[in-house]
Amino acid sequence: METPDVWKEFSENVITHSGAHHLLAILELTNERGYARVTDIARSLDITTGSASTNLKSLKGKGLVQEDDNKFLSLAPEGKKLAEAIIKRRNTLISFFTGVLNVTPEQAEIDACKTEHLLSQETTLKMDEFIASQS
Repeated sequence: METPDVWKEFSENVITHSGAHHLLAILELTNERGYARVTDIARSLDITTGSASTNLKSLKGKGLVQEDDNKFLSLAPEGKKLAEAIIKRRNTLISFFTGVLNVTPEQAEIDACKTEHLLSQETTLKMDEFIASQS
């Protein structure tokens, strides 16, 4: 019997781990300051402006990030939706890791960061339901 190519699901994610952090940085910066520039994102993520530019180019190409004539970046509607979903999954994972598995908050944050952009909506919902049933 042939096994399904489940491993391919990983490569079909909309964005990479790095891309997720770029979206989150734009969301955070625009919420705090009202704007985000490449240099702000690079500083926020502690990377070079060249690296930030390369990653942002990919996100712009996917229609997740927009740049205006003054070089200010913003999340396109789909990018904002994706960033908010990542935050939701991060919070769910942290709650699950700390509240159900008794993982330390520090380790829960690390593990949530590693997986927040990979977890499906279905699994996130089921985890939320499980956490709620434990209360």
